[in-house]
Amino acid sequence: MSSFLTHYLPNVMTMIPDFEQATIETLYMTFVTALIGGIIGLFIGVLLVLTGPEGISENISFYTVLDKIVNFFRAIPFIILLAVIAPFTRIIVGTAIGTTACIVPLVIAVIPFYARQVQNALLDVDSGIVESAQAMGSSTWGIVFRVYLKEGLPKIIRSSVVTLISLISLTAMAGTVAGGGLGNLAVMVGYQRYENDVTFVSLILILILVFVIQIIGDILARLTDHENAK
Repeated sequence: MSSFLTHYLPNVMTMIPDFEQATIETLYMTFVTALIGGIIGLFIGVLLVLTGPEGISENISFYTVLDKIVNFFRAIPFIILLAVIAPFTRIIVGTAIGTTACIVPLVIAVIPFYARQVQNALLDVDSGIVESAQAMGSSTWGIVFRVYLKEGLPKIIRSSVVTLISLISLTAMAGTVAGGGLGNLAVMVGYQRYENDVTFVSLILILILVFVIQIIGDILARLTDHENAK
């Protein structure tokens, strides 16, 4: 088996520690960004639902401004965002390159994407349940936690899976500009040095991460889906 791998993956076999490090960097960028961007994106998504048309705290002026900001940042191509906010990244982490530095633009890119995903998920919550909670005297944030987030949890989980998968793609893109991770290994080593086996294995590892996230997300969504449980 060892001779087989050495024959078909000669460069990979000499770079096992590099692959381990790159995988750790990809996981680090993905989950730190998901934690920070997820919390902020969830909050913004909730605000969009609450203040939007027919929301329980309708405020069209506030909603319009927030909606335009979300649309604006969603429209910026990530590779351009990396360059545009480089000075801001240097202020935050002291450098514009490296794994930690890439988390800054990744968070900025993920927040509007996830906020819109959350908004769409919560808008699908049965309005009758919301109205019933209002009639019972529940506060705005009581409705958010006991109705919107509880009833919309399966769709929020599915939206989170979509966001995480997109985020892995963004980390790979960040790797092309010395951001580290599997994307950096695939492009800077595999592609530029014509070491195709390195590019191929990097791709396989990225796909494995995607499949694992998808499987876990599907399981969690099914477990929290009250309608299917009935």
